[in-house]
Amino acid sequence: MNKLKQMTLFMTIVETGSITKAADKLELSKSVISQHLKQLENDLSVPLLKRTTRKQVLTTSGERFYLQCCEMHQLAEKAWSDILHQQQFPQGKLTVTAPHALMNSLVIPALSSTFKTHKGVALNLIAHDGQLDLMQEEIDLAIRVGESKLCNLKQKRIGTVQDVLCVARDDSPISLENIESVPYIANHWQSKQISHSLINTKTKIAHRLNFTATHQVNTVQNSLALIENGLGVGLLPELIYLQHQTTVRKALPNNEIPPSNVYALHPFHGQTPISVTMAIEAIEKRLL
Repeated sequence: MNKLKQMTLFMTIVETGSITKAADKLELSKSVISQHLKQLENDLSVPLLKRTTRKQVLTTSGERFYLQCCEMHQLAEKAWSDILHQQQFPQGKLTVTAPHALMNSLVIPALSSTFKTHKGVALNLIAHDGQLDLMQEEIDLAIRVGESKLCNLKQKRIGTVQDVLCVARDDSPISLENIESVPYIANHWQSKQISHSLINTKTKIAHRLNFTATHQVNTVQNSLALIENGLGVGLLPELIYLQHQTTVRKALPNNEIPPSNVYALHPFHGQTPISVTMAIEAIEKRLL
């Protein structure tokens, strides 16, 4: 029996008033309780109880040891209670990563509305277009576009996002025939040669467009700024496009890029922290 169990057993003997009552409470035999008490006194090399057939009395050492056992028990109860409380009320640091394109338009609004009343939660947000190592970077939740081939992470599809090919609102009209000649504003995660598949919303006919990047940007905000200033055509998440329809428009109004799946990933394989669960639910709700 380990030390903590021995201390709990001794505390129970003292509080119940006898080995017999302690045996009943712990659902053990009287002989087992007696053996453990004897072993405890042998391990400590000091008598803890003076016993007769009718009563038991703590020795001086036993009294001190009993008080310390009570402190240990109270700490254990508090630790247990605190953990249960954390699963009912979120608290502590919550580290979330997401692509730049989704962080400001999706993740931050969702987390802000969810955790603004939970003062015990400290958000740590990392906008990154790469696939960071969740364990190495101590990340609790990752929001990613497209399925990840990582078997060591929990992964859940939470919705879809759609990208829109955009130009400045006051640009000249563009057609399928001439759009590939328009300068292309590429995000840093795109290659020099870019292809997009589009489907006509009326005829359901698919088209494939091929571009060579003219301009390169490292954030979706920079891409938006170049598009607004008429430097060419570029890809914007629909969430951002909808917020800036006074300055940008769809390059090909009757053609759409098929939506992409969005996934929530986390490294918890047992009980998921309530803060992570709440964050996933909030982001998923915004994607509906």
